[in-house]
Amino acid sequence: MTVGAPEKGAGRRRFVFPSALTVLALVTVAVWAVAFLIPPGEYDRGPDGAPVQGTYHPVESGQGFTDRLRDLLLAPVNGLYGIRDPRTGTVGPDLTGELYGSAGVFLFVLAIGAFITVVFATGALDRGIARLAHALRERGALLIAGVMLVFSLLGTVEGFAEETLGFYGLIVPLVLALGYDRMVATGTIILGAGIGVLCSTVNPFATGVASSAAGISLGDGIVLRAAMWVVLTAVTIAYVVRYGRRVRARPERSLSGFLPGDREIAAAGAGEPPELTRLQVVVLVLVALVFAFMIFSVVPWASALTGNADARPYPFELGWSFPQLAALFLVAAVLVGVVARLGEQRLSATIVQGAADFISPALVIVLARGVTVIMNNARITDTVLHSIEGVVQGTSSGLFAILVFLVNLPLAFLIPSTSGHATLAMPILAPLADFAGVSRALVVTAWQAASGWMNLWVPTTAVTIGGVALAKVGYDRYLRFVWPLLAILAVLICGFLLLGAAWG
Repeated sequence: MTVGAPEKGAGRRRFVFPSALTVLALVTVAVWAVAFLIPPGEYDRGPDGAPVQGTYHPVESGQGFTDRLRDLLLAPVNGLYGIRDPRTGTVGPDLTGELYGSAGVFLFVLAIGAFITVVFATGALDRGIARLAHALRERGALLIAGVMLVFSLLGTVEGFAEETLGFYGLIVPLVLALGYDRMVATGTIILGAGIGVLCSTVNPFATGVASSAAGISLGDGIVLRAAMWVVLTAVTIAYVVRYGRRVRARPERSLSGFLPGDREIAAAGAGEPPELTRLQVVVLVLVALVFAFMIFSVVPWASALTGNADARPYPFELGWSFPQLAALFLVAAVLVGVVARLGEQRLSATIVQGAADFISPALVIVLARGVTVIMNNARITDTVLHSIEGVVQGTSSGLFAILVFLVNLPLAFLIPSTSGHATLAMPILAPLADFAGVSRALVVTAWQAASGWMNLWVPTTAVTIGGVALAKVGYDRYLRFVWPLLAILAVLICGFLLLGAAWG
């Protein structure tokens, strides 16, 4: 080979799928350009602001090129704190009216980011999970089930996903020491947290953002989602346990195989973690109480317990939304830091760092909302709704819910960020639900199931691709392992959506 000549293929760059921020920036420009070609139109609105089916009519947008160019440049600003003029329906940062931007959700994401980061800074959560795993080390099936259940619970209430990447160093040696393979560890972590996110009950990054964009309470539809969580979590745990037992009995049937030194690594890495300190126990109790109170504060208890969506709220219902929840998690972050004795300097720095770590999903929400502002100001949102109205007419509520699930699968591939996907899709899907006679809560459930199902396997998510890399399992082998479960989950999801449509 000639000295100084580049190696064959050295100059080639491997394609890397763009980030959610880049995808949404491209979507913003594309929607802005397409808006010149779509005729503006509007529906008449009912007392609740929902479009009235069959009342669509063409209108003039009243926008020149300069106005549209301003909307493009101001899209992120309007996505954060744009104000909607009640007379014209136009959104802008200097108008008077109702807040249309996502400032409330934006601040909530930063607040919960600060809270989660403070909790991890105490070492309580990761040590608690380590203690659980070690306590069950002699009982393989219970170890798998216990860890998956905890991960799933965290996933359904707070979107526990990327945080799982720190647990491979603990879980892989433990499962190897019990006679399992690396695929069991991979399934335990990815599928445990992933199924919780798929069946999010009050996950602020999925259910919360989608409910806000759909104009409903975070607690609407929680009964169906809780039932889904119980059933789908049990099925997923059973699937991983069944595979683990098969590999333990016949190691040659392992889909991942065993790397040289696996047994030695397992023996060296399965030591007993430190005991939980009294402070860490108190922190874990506080975390549980905070999330329990969050659930209590957002659930419409009268509707949930009576089955009547229009039931008069009970006196004890709080009916909290994102501003109150943002305050709750900021106060809780400070409380946890004080109890854990982090000190003023470290606590302040951790809160700031936590908010900084979550700025990316917060900005995704803002960009996605900016896209809807462009459509709103060009008056093409109702035109898009009208173009789909004919498809919805005559469709059964159950079929419509399943169609929402199917339509969102490719969108979830393009936009793996649940927050951005929800903010982008819900302004279209929620009014369609009104046309189909389906509750908006069921559409939120169908949407998040599609997003969660895709994120169990697509290579555009760091949780999946990073997880198989940390576990040293081939991505192709992981797909072979997970595809039968994906088929089972898809059938169960459709069944629950049919049940929800018949029930509500």
